[in-house]
Amino acid sequence: MTIAEPPAFIDFEASSLDLIASYPIEVGLSLPDGVLHSWLIRPHVLWQDWSTSAEAIHGIPRDELQREGHDVLDVAQALNERLNGVVYCDAWTFDSFWLHRLYRAANVTPAFTLESVSAILEPEQIRLWPDTRQAVIEGLGLPVHRAANDALILQETWRRVTDPETEDQSP
Repeated sequence: MTIAEPPAFIDFEASSLDLIASYPIEVGLSLPDGVLHSWLIRPHVLWQDWSTSAEAIHGIPRDELQREGHDVLDVAQALNERLNGVVYCDAWTFDSFWLHRLYRAANVTPAFTLESVSAILEPEQIRLWPDTRQAVIEGLGLPVHRAANDALILQETWRRVTDPETEDQSP
């Protein structure tokens, strides 16, 4: 299913890739109009998992989350204020797990549904995705594995694979 309007994209960074113990540490959005939002998330008292190898990738130390992170309820409410309908991600298994962990800890229900970006791509667009994504990363020159940057990369990659005339244009 291809859609014409730019969708919203979301990305999470997490304490690790453990789908039992990990939790979200940062969430970023790229809204349909291209506006970016990002929140560091202070770990809930029950969240203890931490991977130094994951920290080496995203570059966010746990003590920074304790100092500068937002409460899980505040982040869940901020997401609900900005999102509705369907929001897209590129790693649904992980992102849906972290979304669920965030909202469960906040005791709030998401105001939106999370779906894989592949649901709105044609087979040829899926084939083009990896190379286009890499070109977007190189073209934007943004650090990856930061949530807002990755959400923007998703949105720009979607734009380029769904509108080939924009392929060589920057956002």
